Amino acid sequence: MNIPAELRYTRSHEWARLDADGSITIGISDHAQQMLGDIVFVEMPAAGRHLEAGKECAVIESVKAAADIYAPVSGEVIEANAALADTPQSINADAYGAWLFKLRPDEPGKLEALLDAKAYAGHVESEEH
Repeated sequence: MNIPAELRYTRSHEWARLDADGSITIGISDHAQQMLGDIVFVEMPAAGRHLEAGKECAVIESVKAAADIYAPVSGEVIEANAALADTPQSINADAYGAWLFKLRPDEPGKLEALLDAKAYAGHVESEEH
């Protein structure tokens, strides 16, 4: 299982990365894309939308199911990955390269409250048993 140590994770399988400009890039974990199977559609939040931590903000559809995406932290969406409209399957090829959206966090320190790689690995393992 691929779980990059530099990222933070949610129990609902989103990853978050603090970028140099203070924004946070968000996507779904490799585990999540494996569980979904072949991804065929992504609906992302529009730039300018304010998201609340833990609330639904996007949807990913695969040939098997649709899954809600939850905001890992509160903040304003500054960009959605427009390339996913044409190539949603790129999430299957590279879950950590095919980010969903970026936001400007209300409180950047809240990112530290998310799971680190070790805790996320334990969470995934506990779900599988």
